[in-house]
Amino acid sequence: MTKRDVFEYALVRVVPRMERGECFNAGVIVYCRAYSYVAARTHLDEAKLLALDPGADVAGVRAALRAVEGLCAGGEEAGQAAGDDAGRRFRWLIAPRSTVVQPGPVHTGLTADPAAEVERLLELLVR
Repeated sequence: MTKRDVFEYALVRVVPRMERGECFNAGVIVYCRAYSYVAARTHLDEAKLLALDPGADVAGVRAALRAVEGLCAGGEEAGQAAGDDAGRRFRWLIAPRSTVVQPGPVHTGLTADPAAEVERLLELLVR
């Protein structure tokens, strides 16, 4: 039997017009403490975004999604968070915010391969 460890994940949602409350999934963030692992994968459905808000700033939403991925990746792309550990970066990303790109609730699971979980959850819940 393969050893499995606890992981946490949150969906990244796009809320084009806050006053309407409509949203759709555009990414997933996965954190696994046992592996000191955090990663995000995103996929923006532009047609869905423009259906909910024809005047949406598509480039701005793409930039925000890239920033989520960059913060998870660490290094120069993470800016001031570059020196933070994986758990701290994850906790910062899942903090509630009132912006067009925001995190959903945190869920947990078990995995032997957190990198594979990111891809599996992206396919299952986003694409």
